[in-house]
Amino acid sequence: MQKLPLDFYQSHDTLTLAQLLLGCELVHESRGDGPLAGVTAGIIVETEGYLTDDPACHAYRRQTPRNAAMFGPQGTLYVYQIYNHYNCINVVAGAQGVGEAVLIRALEPTEGLDLMGLRRNEAFKTGFERYRKNTIDPETADGQRNLANGPGKLTIAMGISRVEHNSSSLTTGDIYIRGPILHDFDMVTTTRIGLTQGADLPYRYYVNGNKYVSKK
Repeated sequence: MQKLPLDFYQSHDTLTLAQLLLGCELVHESRGDGPLAGVTAGIIVETEGYLTDDPACHAYRRQTPRNAAMFGPQGTLYVYQIYNHYNCINVVAGAQGVGEAVLIRALEPTEGLDLMGLRRNEAFKTGFERYRKNTIDPETADGQRNLANGPGKLTIAMGISRVEHNSSSLTTGDIYIRGPILHDFDMVTTTRIGLTQGADLPYRYYVNGNKYVSKK
């Protein structure tokens, strides 16, 4: 299956793109010879849109060194860090200089589940997931469900980092999106999670009935 071309990201406004990415597959072909390298993938089952006039958007006030990638060309990645540990991955969606993006909130793992579990368990050891006591077992249904059902979890499972992947291209880099591979699903439109501003805006979308969604 081919990766999504550049004109896919350029042909849709941010909220439409947030909806169209549902059912597509995020892929990371991690390079190297170490135990944490390899191919991982997951179906995008939950997204959130962030617009330039949205008070919850990082670009709401102005461009800064932290959010500069968000003002870049469509089809690139904006990866930012929260709580000094966790990375979140966003698809830049607005025209260059505008500052809009789609947050990928949850994945249904499809490839490299053992590697995802290894990365998550290594994160436990370093304290990145200090709030959870039990390790992930990707051989169990519950372990699979918890591999990537949240924005911080999925970047660990997929081996995505701010230092390495912020501003990288989804059309030429080792992280890309292909598909869609999930069809004929009902989409839920609702408000976003964990916000103090713009919390009433219905900019969150997820695949109805999918067990990998972070929160119904």
